[in-house]
Amino acid sequence: MDIMDDNKTRVVIAGKGFILSGYESEHLKKVADYLNKKYDEANEQESFKALTYDTKSLYMQLNIADDYFKALDEIERLKGEIENKNNELYDMKHELVTAQIQVRQASKKK
Repeated sequence: MDIMDDNKTRVVIAGKGFILSGYESEHLKKVADYLNKKYDEANEQESFKALTYDTKSLYMQLNIADDYFKALDEIERLKGEIENKNNELYDMKHELVTAQIQVRQASKKK
């Protein structure tokens, strides 16, 4: 018995039904929804409809790869923002500690 027999998910992609095997059925459905969205976007262009199957496939691959690399760029940008915010927070904590020390020293002098 195949381990994945109980983990089958039915999806429709570009109007065709598929049975996908995997442990994350909700994720597989999400992926299918994403692909359908990409197909819907592409089909809005009359020129896409006239392409051969192979060219349509390549077009879809390029669009998905473009989304992927844009997402990677966004991740890197956000990581940079987080790093900058962490540095600002560190500096502010350092300033706070310094100010607290100065307040203690000033109150001891009184």
